[in-house]
Amino acid sequence: MKSIEETLHASVPDMIAWRRYLHRHPELSFEESKTAAFVADLLKQWGLEIRTGVGGHGIVAKLRGASDGPTVALRADMDALPIQDEKSCEYASSVPGVMHACGHDAHTSTLLGVAKTLSSHREALNGTIVFIFQPAEEMTPGGAMGMIEEGALDGVDVIYGIHLWTPFEVGAAYCKPGPMMAAADEFVIEIKGKGGHGGLPHETVDSVYVASQLVVNLQSIVSRSTDPTQPCVVSVGSIHSGTSFNVIAESAVLKGTVRTYDAALRMQVKERLETIVEQTCLMNGAAYTLDYKLGYPPVVNDAKEAERFYRAATWAMGTEGGRTAPLIMAGEDYAYYLEKIPGCFMFVGAGNKTRGVVHPHHHPRFDIDEASMEHAARLFIAMIQDYMKENGTRSLISSPGK
Repeated sequence: MKSIEETLHASVPDMIAWRRYLHRHPELSFEESKTAAFVADLLKQWGLEIRTGVGGHGIVAKLRGASDGPTVALRADMDALPIQDEKSCEYASSVPGVMHACGHDAHTSTLLGVAKTLSSHREALNGTIVFIFQPAEEMTPGGAMGMIEEGALDGVDVIYGIHLWTPFEVGAAYCKPGPMMAAADEFVIEIKGKGGHGGLPHETVDSVYVASQLVVNLQSIVSRSTDPTQPCVVSVGSIHSGTSFNVIAESAVLKGTVRTYDAALRMQVKERLETIVEQTCLMNGAAYTLDYKLGYPPVVNDAKEAERFYRAATWAMGTEGGRTAPLIMAGEDYAYYLEKIPGCFMFVGAGNKTRGVVHPHHHPRFDIDEASMEHAARLFIAMIQDYMKENGTRSLISSPGK
């Protein structure tokens, strides 16, 4: 019989084919019906117990081992982004204005590869593996909470998640105990002024002028209102106003995000932003509405599970594979799982400068080095192995990765 390593390696062409199929057929957050059906059909072929429609289009699949033992959950996200794919390759998105620009197609395919591999080696498992295929990571309120509310974590002892990450070169993996990814909040400000003729500004309240002041004033939150030793980001990502060169716009809409790690600082920034919007508009005679949404909380890794990562990464990727991650200001609704049970979130390098795989996440030409999927799958299995070994059960992987 093939070893688990051999079975996994033999599944890599399938993982690549699945990823390319999903890349050609992306679906936006909360719309992943065809993706979910694709995943469910494969899981059924391998004899897993599955529940569909969990928290929307989510899937929870269980693989029961040869005997009783711990229950380990693995999670992948499935949704794409509203971005036009600008790559020139045979697997470019076929859906106008929608693409997998963050790697969720590869996350899903990696987890499918792990499910296929372990389903062929049930006799090596003492316990249960739960595979969580989650919708809607990219859009708040996200898909994690809905899946949790509908029982995705019931009976689960520990959970692991992996993000393929192009800023890190292929061949290395990263994690750290405690906070690793930021709380991700968002705001929408609508300024309501008084429109008029571009040549008669004194008869108007110029919403573009007020919006411009707001962009500058909001930057003072980080530079002058927060402790410089505390990580914090305030970014305005979108301004929309006006229709013509000679018309002063009556309204303007700004959209942006706030990223923090500390709970008290998170509320401090929110309050300071509200004050700045109010006072800037008051000074200029404009009205406003502010919609401030508290998004995903910080991703805070369990210390013990993060330490497990360093051992597992050695088994999965070799002695140089496991490294300490920097703080990452991106957000992830995986944070909600870690609020409920122990676990950790890990990054596996997916960039490759020599192959031109250099574009950042959410870029129109985003792509990954597909070798990273096998690395991620090995890391998942190695985390399971180490957890089972600690709980008195058998190892799954016999030798370090290469």
